[in-house]
Amino acid sequence: MKKTALLALLTTSCCLALAQTPYPTIGSIERLDPRLDALLPKDAKLEVLASGFDWSEGPVWVKGAGNTEGYLLFSDVPQNTVYKWSEKEGCKPFLKPSGYTGVAPYSGEPGSNGLAVDGKGRLISAEHGDRRVSALSLVAGAGGKITLADQYGGKRFNSPNDVAPHSSGSVYFTDPPYGLPEREKDTKTRELNIHGVYRVTPDGKVTLLIDDLTRPNGIAFSPDEKTLYIAQSDPEKPYIMAYPVQADGTVGKGRLFYDATEGVKQKWPGLPDGLKVDKTGNVWSSGPGGILILAPDQPNGPGKLLGRIRTGVATANCGFGDDGSTLYITADMYLIRVKTLAKGF
Repeated sequence: MKKTALLALLTTSCCLALAQTPYPTIGSIERLDPRLDALLPKDAKLEVLASGFDWSEGPVWVKGAGNTEGYLLFSDVPQNTVYKWSEKEGCKPFLKPSGYTGVAPYSGEPGSNGLAVDGKGRLISAEHGDRRVSALSLVAGAGGKITLADQYGGKRFNSPNDVAPHSSGSVYFTDPPYGLPEREKDTKTRELNIHGVYRVTPDGKVTLLIDDLTRPNGIAFSPDEKTLYIAQSDPEKPYIMAYPVQADGTVGKGRLFYDATEGVKQKWPGLPDGLKVDKTGNVWSSGPGGILILAPDQPNGPGKLLGRIRTGVATANCGFGDDGSTLYITADMYLIRVKTLAKGF
């Protein structure tokens, strides 16, 4: 279904599309390399599960336990809300406020952004308004959030954007200015003069890992955790970078994994933003045109673009769910699902 038809069908209610079977569809698959056929079925469709959001972000799948079904959590950053979606119950608010608990209006993007589930089963959130990385147990009656990190060197973060838990128990995260009231020009509330990438260890120690990126955004590990991928949402430098992870948890010199400049020049909607990695090491990243699927063809070399999932709108993030072979995509006002042959990591 074309976007114009969808806009007429899906209005301001995030639950409008939930009861429809089949779900309305949007976009297309662009195949640039035959290897994509092993990752996406030839009849793959982009199903719109819900719509009407201001800016959907950070999808993460929460596994079911026992007889309970799994479900998806995702952020609506401007609405300061985390939503929950499941096949059985559809879409409904899960957590509000999600990223800003102040008493006065703050910014246009106050809520949580990137979400992840760590090895303890906790929801890890990158919170714009409260300028922190938090953890929330998803077990009923276990209590509220705890702060994992909210400052570096005695100075508050800009607005943590995305998170990547590590098997060591540490959490790696990015800190661009998008959640500040005046973003990078915010001289009143901004305290750090860099847009850093950080790690917080289980004992609360915060380490600055990367300080030379202009807009670090999405973050994810390779399956063996030897490579850390960072997407940069800078139209002047729309890069996906790759960093070797050292034995002590720090990172070495970065290399350019993919340059999305051509898509920016073509004025395709979106920039490198959120990204995930499948079990065989392919990178699925938002970027100009939708979701880019990139194969790490050469060790320590650039990635090879296999194709795009074209959503038709600026696309924020993605995450694997269900049994690992469903890609959930947050794109502008939409929550989208695509069945895959790849398995998520």
